[in-house]
Amino acid sequence: MHLDAEHLVLSSRKWMDAAFTAFADGPSSEGMAVHHAGVATEHLLKAFLARIHPSLIVEGKDFNSLLYAAGQGGLVQVRGSRVKTIQLGEAYERVTRILPGKIPPRPQSREPWPLADARNGVAHAGYHDRGEVIAVFVSCIKVIDPLLVELGISAGYWHPHEAMHDKLLQEEGEAARVRLEQKLARARRVFLERYGHFNERDRKLVLTTVIRTVGPGHLDTFSAHEVCQACSSQGYLMGRSFVDREKWTVMLTPQIFRCFVCELRVESGELALLPEPLGGDVDLEIEVEDYYGEFEPDPDFEEEDDEPDEGVDARL
Repeated sequence: MHLDAEHLVLSSRKWMDAAFTAFADGPSSEGMAVHHAGVATEHLLKAFLARIHPSLIVEGKDFNSLLYAAGQGGLVQVRGSRVKTIQLGEAYERVTRILPGKIPPRPQSREPWPLADARNGVAHAGYHDRGEVIAVFVSCIKVIDPLLVELGISAGYWHPHEAMHDKLLQEEGEAARVRLEQKLARARRVFLERYGHFNERDRKLVLTTVIRTVGPGHLDTFSAHEVCQACSSQGYLMGRSFVDREKWTVMLTPQIFRCFVCELRVESGELALLPEPLGGDVDLEIEVEDYYGEFEPDPDFEEEDDEPDEGVDARL
């Protein structure tokens, strides 16, 4: 059976080597670079799932594929090349649910996702956003590095591109710190322009009203209060929830911090860079039964498909 972790790890490493080789060749090969990096990431995500069980990487609605993954393909004469596997987005979603907080969360629907957008753009239309090439590689690295740890694979996976791997992370980290400082400076300016002319007593009254009337809306179910590090008002950490089965409580994996007073918005990759880092999981201190008994999913935030996938073999 080809739906096994070892096979997918080797495939991922092959595609990533090709991605860095194309990246080193310059702008004329960037399309190949981002495509190959996306495929490498998808295969390693599937390797993690397949190590648990091969059925976790096949399309759940395709019974023949499920039979094959269960080692019973002979019952219906299923060929490996006809097995339908899940897409990148679904593989990413399944892994983040198994490893909450260990790999960067996928952006919400309708938000840019360089990792998938570039791969799909090249595969379907021969196009990619040249301004997102670095972002694609950094996204792949931030997903793959923790997966290597989970799979017990050495950093030799990146050989002979270790130097480029380190340089990309270093430059991305420096750029992220600059962007964060810009956001904090703008938020402080907005706060002063809106509320700086009030005396302390009146400002407290106005801010109390603002905080009560303006909130995170549909994301309130997935939020926790947190002090804004730009204006010291009450802000909100928002993200995805999961159940800590040992504590039997609901935890929040932060994706965004928002302050509706000064308009500060800090994305997931920036949370850990704040003066007082906010990247760790938060205990919402809510009974599991109470929390999920009232939650109703927002249909506007359903995940979108990324790309039809007719089988792993077609891309190996």
